[in-house]
Amino acid sequence: MKRLLLLMSLFISTHLAVNAQDLISISYLQSKTQAQLIAEFNNPLFQNGVDLYKMTYTTPDVNGLLDTASGLFVMPQVSDRDLSFLCYQHGTVGSKQDVPSNLAGGYELAVVYGGMGFLTVAPDYLGLGEARGFHPYLHAATEASAAIDMLYAAKQYADSEAIGQTGLLFVTGYSQGGHAAMALHRELQWNFTADWPVTAAAPMSGPYSLGEVIVDFGLSDTEYFYPSYLPFIVLGLNEAYDLYEDFAEIFQPIYLPHIIDYYEAEIDLGTLNQTLIELLQQEVGYSYPRFLLQDSVLQGIITNPDHPLNAALRDNNVYDWIPEVPTRLYYCTADDQVDYRNSVFADSVMNANGAADVMAIDVNPTANHFDCVEPAVLQAIFFFRQQEILQDVGQEPTSSKHLVKVYPNPATDRVQFEWPKGYAVLSVFDQDGRVVFQKQATGDKQATLNISTWAAGTYYWVLMSEAGTDGGKVVKRD
Repeated sequence: MKRLLLLMSLFISTHLAVNAQDLISISYLQSKTQAQLIAEFNNPLFQNGVDLYKMTYTTPDVNGLLDTASGLFVMPQVSDRDLSFLCYQHGTVGSKQDVPSNLAGGYELAVVYGGMGFLTVAPDYLGLGEARGFHPYLHAATEASAAIDMLYAAKQYADSEAIGQTGLLFVTGYSQGGHAAMALHRELQWNFTADWPVTAAAPMSGPYSLGEVIVDFGLSDTEYFYPSYLPFIVLGLNEAYDLYEDFAEIFQPIYLPHIIDYYEAEIDLGTLNQTLIELLQQEVGYSYPRFLLQDSVLQGIITNPDHPLNAALRDNNVYDWIPEVPTRLYYCTADDQVDYRNSVFADSVMNANGAADVMAIDVNPTANHFDCVEPAVLQAIFFFRQQEILQDVGQEPTSSKHLVKVYPNPATDRVQFEWPKGYAVLSVFDQDGRVVFQKQATGDKQATLNISTWAAGTYYWVLMSEAGTDGGKVVKRD
């Protein structure tokens, strides 16, 4: 009996000590100075250097069992002001170890946000990095839970290091990360507002409508040169929903061995993609991903709305809700990987639902998926800076702490902006968050705005320069 009680006591104490969101370890990776960031990214707007850490923490897997997850934690080298948290959700990666915590898998964008002064967390997701098993690709619930638990773990560390925090949280991500950012924002708003109220969100180029836009595109006669995404989606959702016991039930025999090789980590996603393109062109003449599927599965998807795959895809839609904070869906119409209609459709549904401040914005109509990254991220940074500054500007359009002189203000015809040092980008937004003016200044340290044709009202400006970030209000009078 004493032995039994001892074992029960040990079990209870261990269970209480290891819960979701617990920080397991944090290990230093490297540092980059402000000058190194400016040189590496060829952009003088970086506000500070960064310290990079690999973080491991506990989070539940798709079955609710505790797992060890990992992610990249980017700490700005800032000591003179409080920092806002930002969660960056990364895009689709090629293999299990191609992740931010290994300084791969698109980690550079997390570094960019950190270099702009945000306390940045970039979770690797379940099934990637240190987490066990296969990645449940585009599974909204665990995209959100892995990020939330990393936020808790990061805050635990930040508090222990006495890092000053503003209490603001920004959510963003690109491609798969756009889907994951939307899933995270929704879950935070629905269930974690007390601990993690979102200040603003900017999902970018994400597949928000798996059950409608993605299915319609996948069944179309549009040739698509990223066919590996289809088996990745099916394999990933199978992890969460146990749709099939044998992959031979899903995929045509000629493609099956290569898909299994990918599932078993014998090849990476890029190798699978190239192989599938070549086989599809050989077998059907075109790279149509739908022909990867068994005829019975394909017909089931087409004819039966309640087919298990259709149901799983719809269950991971992330557009049919009402964001309560400013939200921007950045995209590019010419995106060759994620159909831009995902963003337009999500915008229309959210606004029809009654969202007060949601906008889909085409940042470059001619850019493909890769080229869309830079303008989307830049606009997200300016958008977040605008929201961050709005939390602090109060009712006065200017104050003594500003680096930038703005005069006259209020104004009727022209407004002059002057700043103390070098290269800068000035953006001005209307009350709906649309950019009405943007100038890149290389050395003149000033800008004159002709506002004579603007509607009367309040506008918000953000200037990022070598001297720092500033922002405030400018009032246009009749």
